[in-house]
Amino acid sequence: MKIATYNVNGVNGRLDVLLRWLEEASPDVVCLQELKAPDPKFPVKAIEAAGYGAIWHGQKSWNGVAILARDREPTQTRKGLPGDPDDTHSRYIEAAIDGMVIGCLYLPNGNPYPGPKFEYKLAWFHRLTSYAGELLELDVPVILAGDYNVMPTELDVYKPERWVNDALFRVEVRDCYHRLLGQGWTDALRHLHPGERIYTFWDYFRNAFARDAGLRIDHFLLSPDVTKRLSDSGVDKHVRGWERTSDHAPIWIELSDRPKRRRKTNDDE
Repeated sequence: MKIATYNVNGVNGRLDVLLRWLEEASPDVVCLQELKAPDPKFPVKAIEAAGYGAIWHGQKSWNGVAILARDREPTQTRKGLPGDPDDTHSRYIEAAIDGMVIGCLYLPNGNPYPGPKFEYKLAWFHRLTSYAGELLELDVPVILAGDYNVMPTELDVYKPERWVNDALFRVEVRDCYHRLLGQGWTDALRHLHPGERIYTFWDYFRNAFARDAGLRIDHFLLSPDVTKRLSDSGVDKHVRGWERTSDHAPIWIELSDRPKRRRKTNDDE
């Protein structure tokens, strides 16, 4: 099973790019962020013509998240992150697919630091952590995928010294991410590529993509039982080089049908 997440940066403006990538990559499930479209403007007919059922949570001009499933309809289990009834941002949607719970999220950017946008980011992160703990207690396979707007370590940013006071790299935000991992989640790409410099985002400015001056801010967090099935992961970096493309590239994981067996060691003798 192949599951992907992609900050499309405007689902209607980048629809040709999205459809081209769907045809090329054929993911089974896709989490999309930054739709930048209200619910009635989501291109559901084009998505369905490409072979995908969809649920979405849109917002005019900003934010917006969606989950696509190939040859099936995702069953929506939640729309919106719990914990703040006054939060009107469309940043979280969740579905049950093939016995798994898949949450698609778009965490706030938080810039400029310091300021109210940064405080909102931390508050949203705390809400996510609280809800993620509840999901783990359900004892079902769970994936939390999307644009987290955080570079967890210096390996995840091309020049760490330039980002110290950016909301994507502030120590408070990285601490939030690591506290989330501490609940028992696994960062899928880093789990399979522990020492590799991998990026998922390249700015449109200063020739960033050509210089490979990127950031890793899109992540898959897996519950323990999903981690046992993790067989591969990667970034479709070439998509970032297409015309009129997003400043993010799609990232993906592959899950085996059965948990991986633990390799036998001398201690087992």
